Amino acid sequence: MELRQLEYFVAVAEERNFTRAAERVHISQSGVSAQIRRLEHELGTELFDRSTRTATLTPAGTAALAHARAALAAAAAAGRAVEEVTTLVRGRLTVGMVAGCTVTPLFDALASFHRAHPGVEISLLEDVSDRLVAGVRGGTLDLALVGTAAAPPEGLGSLTVVSERLVAAFPAGHPLAGRRRITLRDLTAHPLVCMPPGTGLRTAFDRACAERGLRPVIALEASAADAVAGLAARGLGVAVLSASMTAGHDGLTARQVDDLTVPALLALVWKDGHGPAVREAVAHSRRAFGERQD
Repeated sequence: MELRQLEYFVAVAEERNFTRAAERVHISQSGVSAQIRRLEHELGTELFDRSTRTATLTPAGTAALAHARAALAAAAAAGRAVEEVTTLVRGRLTVGMVAGCTVTPLFDALASFHRAHPGVEISLLEDVSDRLVAGVRGGTLDLALVGTAAAPPEGLGSLTVVSERLVAAFPAGHPLAGRRRITLRDLTAHPLVCMPPGTGLRTAFDRACAERGLRPVIALEASAADAVAGLAARGLGVAVLSASMTAGHDGLTARQVDDLTVPALLALVWKDGHGPAVREAVAHSRRAFGERQD
């Protein structure tokens, strides 16, 4: 008894027709009929009543059908199990990361994944968040750490790592330093230093400005938070960053903007059902980021 015989038997039983079953399994009708005859010979009984135009199961065929389906399902499961092991032995994992962002838990996750699956080749590339998300959707990236505004991209699995409000950062002596409260209109009255379009922070900021009909003057752009902060510290514009990005910059004062409430998120994203290597990488990431799930 061969698996292909069981496959043809199930196809005929479900199609109730030898011709349609042959089309389904992509061989000739005579080939299907011959294999079904061999199966019947091995079992010692007919599985189909061929006295009418419809292929009808005999009582023996009905009894055999559930077992045939189970055998095919078991064979498929065995194939998937072997494929998953093989993928984790000599596969490839392509990871994207928002440019200029140093998030050590991601590096820890990749390191622990590599120790567990040393045969999987890991590649890491940087880009703006919009293109990283497109890469995950299109399958050129397995997973990516991206910045986004308000919520992770729809239709993808996600693990939110950071959710913060944006702040204005400026050096001592800047006109904004004397204000007790800062609004978005106050902020956009000054030249700004921002992340480039396509990043999560810039998307959150642009969205807030558009909602209020404001047109900010972006004096300078830089993809790295340290570069944005460094330019602002030298008086070249007010930096628009998340609160954590301004930590450690002694030359800057970071202040919340009252009506700039759209949060900027940093999230790991992946396409569900994308394979065993991705599932393993996500599991390592959850552990590295403290198993936070949003």
